Amino acid sequence: MSPLAHTLPDNIASPRHHSATPVASAVYRALSPGVPVGNDRATARTFLEQQLQQARLLSSDLPDDTADMETWITERSEAIGAEYNAYLKQRRDGAPRRYFTTKAHALFFLKHVAPTKLVDGAWLYGVLERWDDPDFRPLIQTYLEELGDGVPDKNHVVLYKKLLASHGCDQWQDVEEAHFVQGAIQLALAYDAEHFLPEIIGYNLGYEQLPLHLLITAYELNELGIDPYYFTLHITVDNGGTGHAFKAVQALQQLLPRCGDAAAFVRRVQDGYRLNDLGASTNSVIAEFDLEAELVHILAAKSVVGKNMHSDYCRVGGRGINDWLSDPRQIPAMLGELEKAGWIQRGQPADNSRFWRLIQSERAEMFGVFSAYEQQILADWIATVPGEAAAPAARTPSFRARQRALDTLGLHHSPRSGAARGIIRHHAAHAADGGANDEGAIGDLRQLELQVAAMGNKQAAMRLLQSLMTPARHHSAVGLMATRLFRQLID
Repeated sequence: MSPLAHTLPDNIASPRHHSATPVASAVYRALSPGVPVGNDRATARTFLEQQLQQARLLSSDLPDDTADMETWITERSEAIGAEYNAYLKQRRDGAPRRYFTTKAHALFFLKHVAPTKLVDGAWLYGVLERWDDPDFRPLIQTYLEELGDGVPDKNHVVLYKKLLASHGCDQWQDVEEAHFVQGAIQLALAYDAEHFLPEIIGYNLGYEQLPLHLLITAYELNELGIDPYYFTLHITVDNGGTGHAFKAVQALQQLLPRCGDAAAFVRRVQDGYRLNDLGASTNSVIAEFDLEAELVHILAAKSVVGKNMHSDYCRVGGRGINDWLSDPRQIPAMLGELEKAGWIQRGQPADNSRFWRLIQSERAEMFGVFSAYEQQILADWIATVPGEAAAPAARTPSFRARQRALDTLGLHHSPRSGAARGIIRHHAAHAADGGANDEGAIGDLRQLELQVAAMGNKQAAMRLLQSLMTPARHHSAVGLMATRLFRQLID
C-alpha cells in the first residue's frame, strides 16, 4: 500500500530541476492517450518541474496561513461579485460586450482553449487511489463532479466536446504552443500524484476559485446564441460555500497535519497555485484574436488541397485560383482582388457577396468546403468595413431565449430540463450515454457490470474502475459507467 494511504511523505522538498524543457504540445499529445510509461512519464515529470521553476517567479495572493483561507475565499468571492455587478450595470447602460466583438471572436476563443477544457479535472485523477482515506474525500468528490458523477449531461469533457462539434470548432489541434501549456500541466499532475501531491492541492486551490472572466464569458456567449451551459455549470460547482472552492481548502486543512514539514508543504502548495498563471489565459486568448489573420490562416490551410482543385476558368485579377493558392503568402492579395472584382462586398451582410453564395446558397458550388466555424469567420470578415474594427454582432435572441421559444412550441427537449436521473441505472438504459447507441457498446457496459459484480474484493473492483476513469477514458460510455459504479462503491 502506498505511504499516502496513511500519512504523507516526510521528504517534501521541492522537486529537482532539469535543464531541458519538454515542449508542452508534445507532452500533451504523449499523455492524452492514457497512463504514460517509460520515457513519457519521465518527460512529463521534467516538464512539470520546469513549469514549477517558472511559477516560483510569479506572485501569489494565496494566504500562507491555512486558517486564513476560508476568509480569503469569502472576500475574493465578494470582490468578484461586485466587479460582475459593475459589468452588468455597464451593459445595461449601453456598454458593448467586453470580451467578444462578434460570434466569430467567441468561437475563436472556444477553439483555442480546447486543449485545456478537454482535460478538465485531469489534475485530480491520481488521488482516486486514496478512495478509502477520508482525508482525500474532498479531492475525490471534486474529480467525480468534474466527471459529472458519470452522467453524460454533467460530464465536463462531454459537454465541451459537444459544444465544439455544434459550432464546427473541433479541429483545434493546430493551435499555438502556449495553448497547450495548461492542459499539459493538468495531465502531468494527473499521472504523478505520488510525487506532486502538494502541487496538486495548490493547483486545485487556484483552478477552483470563481473568476470574473467565467461570469462574463457565460453572459456574452449566451448573448451571441452560443450555449453557455459548460461555463454556467462551473459557476455553480465552484462556489466557495459548498462547492469545489470550499472542498479545495477543506482538503488542504485535512492533509496538512499529516506531513512532516508543514512549512515546506505549504511552499509547494503555493508553487502549485502559481501554475495556474502559466501559458495562455482566458484574457490573452481573447486579446490575440485578429479576424483577418484568422481568415488568412484558414485559407492557407485549405490551399494545401485547394491549389490543385480549381478549373482554368476560375480566375481573379488575371490569375487562376490555383496560382493564387500555390503560395499561402499570396492569400491576402487574393482576397483584395476578390473584393476589387466585386465577388466580396465588404461592410455588407455576407449574403450580398457572390463569393459567399458559392459556399451558402441553394446551389453552392463550394458546399461543404468550410466548416461552421470557418463560415462564421468569413461572414464576420465580409461584414467588417476595411480598416475598421469588427462591427459588433447584430442583436439576436440569446441562446436561452431561443431554447425557451422552442420548448414553448414543443419542438425541443433539453436533456438538462428533464427529471434528475439516478447515478446507477441498468445497462440497457445506457444507449444514449456517451454515444453508446449500438449493441457492441451496450455489451461492453453489461460486461463491466458483470466483471465488477464478480470481483471478490472491493480493492480489485476499485482498481478496475480507476483504470477506466483516466482523463482519456472517463468521457467514453464505459468510462461514464465506471464513474457511476465508483461513486456507488465509495459512498
